[in-house]
Amino acid sequence: MSKRTRCLLAAVLTGCMAWGVSLSAQAKQLTLCWAAWDPANALVELDKDFTAQSGIEMKYEFVPWTSYADRFLNELNSHGKLCDLIIGDSQWVGGAAENGHYVKLNDFFKKNNISMDDFMPATVLGYSEWPKNTPNYWALPAMADAVGWTYRKDWFSRPEIRAEYKAKTGHDLEPPKTYDELKQIAEFFQGRKIDGKTVYGAYIFTERGSEGITMGVTNVLYDYGFKYDDPKHPYHMDGFVNSPGAVKGLEFYKSLYKCCTPPGMTNAYMQEGLDAFKSGQVAMQMNWFAFFPGLYKDPNVGGDKIGFFVNPSAGQGHATQLGGQGISVVSYSDHKDDALEYIKWFAQPAVQKKWWALGGYSAAKSVVQDPGFPKSAPFAPDFLQSMNIVVDFWAEPSYATLLLDMQKRVHDYVVADKGTAKEALDLLVKDWTKVFHEEGKI
Repeated sequence: MSKRTRCLLAAVLTGCMAWGVSLSAQAKQLTLCWAAWDPANALVELDKDFTAQSGIEMKYEFVPWTSYADRFLNELNSHGKLCDLIIGDSQWVGGAAENGHYVKLNDFFKKNNISMDDFMPATVLGYSEWPKNTPNYWALPAMADAVGWTYRKDWFSRPEIRAEYKAKTGHDLEPPKTYDELKQIAEFFQGRKIDGKTVYGAYIFTERGSEGITMGVTNVLYDYGFKYDDPKHPYHMDGFVNSPGAVKGLEFYKSLYKCCTPPGMTNAYMQEGLDAFKSGQVAMQMNWFAFFPGLYKDPNVGGDKIGFFVNPSAGQGHATQLGGQGISVVSYSDHKDDALEYIKWFAQPAVQKKWWALGGYSAAKSVVQDPGFPKSAPFAPDFLQSMNIVVDFWAEPSYATLLLDMQKRVHDYVVADKGTAKEALDLLVKDWTKVFHEEGKI
């Protein structure tokens, strides 16, 4: 064999080896799909440990919340292969299970000694189970979340402000425990001058296009007696969705919006709330706990300047809107075994502990029931209390239609001044009854 031939053969062999290595590398790569927000950045940092231990590289498809549902539900419905793992919203689990989008995890959990008893019950119900209240699991609880509130602790603690509030109301200025107290405080701060700047009482969700105003108003509705249906007769909603208490709750949300929010907040959700709080516009802000680590670190409004409190009560009950997501293996993935390996890794108590430390919200009891957890972050006690009172929106396969119906009816009343609260909820009952009737459920 000539030298030239040997060189050519060596080059071919080297190329083949490189090609084989390339294919191997591709086989050891996973794409995880989620929303683009602070917890996703924390997950990227956490996943470096997974890659180091497994040799599996992680890629990410993160999209803004405003397009999150459209982007990934379209991907699932088209049986796309982009996502090997998906951190999908709690409301997706019914449709994803019934349409075959997610891998059922029961056998995998059993084989690997992963028990749902090791996670907070509300997150198992909200993120993992379908049908609800049955041991059929389609996700591992990944990102526990709920609606909570932040407030300007530095404003609340100023002696002159406290004295004026006490003189005006007869009460001490403290984080509110009831909605009446919240509104009273919001009215007190509305239009007030602080450090030469006009400020406003409260920020609440009003966004219409995706889920915003629904995720805001339900926090009040639950506390006033709203229920999605008759507990004894599933999908029968008249007298529950539009109960007298629910009507009062919707009226309250509108009154709070009208009296005590910054001007122009007619279509505002998570980011607008963060901007309003960070820029010093509002005394109190409704938002998801997921954002609170970042706010606490904010150089302008964080640290000693920020405080946190649980969603108030109306005196007739105490609840808050569940957020958060579970992590699922997409059934159309070509790398399901590697994706399951990731689920096994993520479920480990040590990984869950680091997840919390990096800014994610663990749902593992080993983390949240640790005696030191309440002192691990200034918002940790309120998070724990909130996760014990969470209620979720419909997780039905038709949830998107149900959600858009509520978005329209509530936004029309609260923001657009159309009709009465009773009329809005009566129309919502008709909308939802039509959906479930077409599905053959009523």
